[in-house]
Amino acid sequence: MELADLWDSFTEALGGYGAALRIIGVVIAGIAASLILRVIIRRIVNEVVRGVKRANQVDDTQELNASPISAMRSVQRTRTLGSVLNNTSTWVIVIVVSILALTELGFSVTALVASAGILGAALGFGAQSIIKDVLNGLFMVFEDQLGVGDVVDLGIAEGVVERVGIRITEIRDVSGTLWFVRNGEILRVGNKTQDWSRVILDLPVPYDSNIDDIQNLLLESAQEFAASPQWRRKIMEDPEVWGVQSLSAEAVTLRLVVKVRAGEQWTAERALYRALKDSLDKRQVDIPALNRMVVDNSERSRGPGRSTPEAHITAEESKDDS
Repeated sequence: MELADLWDSFTEALGGYGAALRIIGVVIAGIAASLILRVIIRRIVNEVVRGVKRANQVDDTQELNASPISAMRSVQRTRTLGSVLNNTSTWVIVIVVSILALTELGFSVTALVASAGILGAALGFGAQSIIKDVLNGLFMVFEDQLGVGDVVDLGIAEGVVERVGIRITEIRDVSGTLWFVRNGEILRVGNKTQDWSRVILDLPVPYDSNIDDIQNLLLESAQEFAASPQWRRKIMEDPEVWGVQSLSAEAVTLRLVVKVRAGEQWTAERALYRALKDSLDKRQVDIPALNRMVVDNSERSRGPGRSTPEAHITAEESKDDS
């Protein structure tokens, strides 16, 4: 006699309690399956993370910031996929357990599926947003558009990704607010911490300065900064001075750029500003007063070296014109 026959004989011997016992058994089996899958997914994720750590000879995930970019992206993507797989497996098990429980209660599963199809068609317009959320979330993860720990701009929210769910993505902004963004509402993803980033500094110098000397000073200071022990592993290419970015009656604005590892651009920008200030102070180069000049940086998105064709005006000239 097979095990299934023994189980059926046992539950039939219990009379009216057999169906209830079978339902309890199905629920327990579903919970056990969910726990087993979670353990398996967690072990797979941990094994991938440990493999990346061993390959890059680090002990802590945070140390991967100084390792090749692909290593950190692999860890982030693996953890994100693990979160999505956990959520998906839970929903699948809940649905299967529900169907089996209804079968034990005497409901016709075939009729239920047919009824569910009709009901789904009737509620299709109402549920399409949920389906859109789920599909969009899966595509974002599989295409590696974002991952846990990335700094992203989604248009409706900007900050650090704390969780990518099957329907909701959680974003923590700089002020600490946690935004819950439906995946279906994400039309674009600006990932600021993927592959590499660029520090762009626009520095105004006196109009009568020797541009070549100032450019050489900025480049030498940036190169010393890039060669420092703290930054030499985080800066990917030699610093560059792109030249004159804009002109005004008071100043010439020069653009300095440095290519850094993803996620390091904000810290590098602050540290580079400090290094440049020290260099300019040593050479006694004065920066024009900012209250007398309007610097327009809105044209950065046009591309390297391109600036707005509109002339800058001083605050004093604007006051006189009015």
